[in-house]
Amino acid sequence: MNYPSKLIANAVAEFKKLPGIGEKTALRLILHLLKQDEDMVTNFSEAVREMRSEVKTCIKCYNYSDNEVCDLCTSANREKSVVCVVENIRDVIAIENTGTFRGLYHVLGGIISPVNGIGPDELNIQGLLDRIRADEVKEIIMAISPTMEGDTTIYYISKVLQEFEVKLTTIARGVSFGGELEYTDELTLARSLASRMPYENYIVK
Repeated sequence: MNYPSKLIANAVAEFKKLPGIGEKTALRLILHLLKQDEDMVTNFSEAVREMRSEVKTCIKCYNYSDNEVCDLCTSANREKSVVCVVENIRDVIAIENTGTFRGLYHVLGGIISPVNGIGPDELNIQGLLDRIRADEVKEIIMAISPTMEGDTTIYYISKVLQEFEVKLTTIARGVSFGGELEYTDELTLARSLASRMPYENYIVK
């Protein structure tokens, strides 16, 4: 595609690097920004720059945060004995949007996938074990997308947790097998959390 300006072409090339943004969409966004007041564009770029440089990863749960420990982990209104283990931060947002879960979270940062070269050591599993040892955690909820890789991850963690006196549950199968947790509607996700089951009942024998 030919552009009237190298600066526009450069901006389009950068926007195309974003997930789900093709060249036409990138161009439409760039042309929209060019029509805005300079202050608006400056505020937009500054917000992105500040986000990238200032947002931290919570040292306890690995959620994104403005501080070393996120607001969820420091809240006095959360049930600290229940930890919901999720694949990524988008899953934290999805569950929080249900407004039904009052425990804490632990973000693995992915799931075990040998095909993609992701093993247990690449995930935040050790951090979960450290939390169980340090805090009075009574229940671990495995809220992982019901895929083959997700089930493999749950199975591996269940074996690692055998040395601890902690209840291990999984979200109910209201979330369809093979589906992505972040795309599940809030009602189904809320019901799945409420209907969680002991992990040993989840295994197909």
